[in-house]
Amino acid sequence: MPLPLLPRIDRTYVHANESGALQPIRTERAFIRDEDFDFTVRWVSSLALKDAGRVSAALRRDPDYNPFLPPEEDLNVGPVGKHHLAVLNKYPVIERHLLIVTRAFESQTVPLSLADFVALARVTTELGGLGFYNGGTEAGASQRHKHLQWIPGTTPASSNFDRITARLPVVGRGEAIFDAKLPWRHRFVRLRPAPPGSDSAALNGAALHQAFHAACDALGIAADRDPMLPYNMLTGGGWLVVIPRSREQHEGISVNALGFGGSLFVRRPEQIEVVRRIGPLNLLAAVGFPA
Repeated sequence: MPLPLLPRIDRTYVHANESGALQPIRTERAFIRDEDFDFTVRWVSSLALKDAGRVSAALRRDPDYNPFLPPEEDLNVGPVGKHHLAVLNKYPVIERHLLIVTRAFESQTVPLSLADFVALARVTTELGGLGFYNGGTEAGASQRHKHLQWIPGTTPASSNFDRITARLPVVGRGEAIFDAKLPWRHRFVRLRPAPPGSDSAALNGAALHQAFHAACDALGIAADRDPMLPYNMLTGGGWLVVIPRSREQHEGISVNALGFGGSLFVRRPEQIEVVRRIGPLNLLAAVGFPA
């Protein structure tokens, strides 16, 4: 019988750290409050900048480089169902940052399938936390090979996402709604959790898949179009949200899905003042579409 997922992640993390396969990026943090939303802004620390090659590799967008085919063995946590592998992020900013990668190559712009959501649900059903997806380069994806992502529920991004969704009105499950305080186009869908049992991950994956299609339909996005229009997806705490994207960055500040969970990343400390000047909510609206 295979080990539960969390011990597998931790065992792989320890081994990859010892072997040097794992190369965490050390960051410093600032906190910005915008209206009643809290944002964490991380930037590469001066210690990490001493290892410029590591930072450059973590931030590069090389269209000819595929780190997932095959993934580095020391980073490979193991199978997540028949069609996906769980792989540690080689350059994590957040500990236990997991990538859920298709075994065979698929583009990051092809529609998310039922199998993709079942793989994600195998992680979130067991561990909770925050799952997310960057649908294309304009949405912050740095690799072409399809990969969903997961971070633990103890991180600021996951906590902020839970705070945002806690304010949403109680609606019927499967109904797409929007939060009028968020100045960008989006749709949230409340999820129906599966009862505990041997097939709960499969049922939760099916619920995620249905919620994704409901959110896309409400936004006028074709969820089966190949390639899909750029978007971000986040899910956690009983909700899923889809956010269409217009561009990858604004005034030099790149944004991926975690930005909409309240976690932003900048490459240089002076860019924190750019985020303060723009305002995180305005920054996110600028890379999305007006609500």
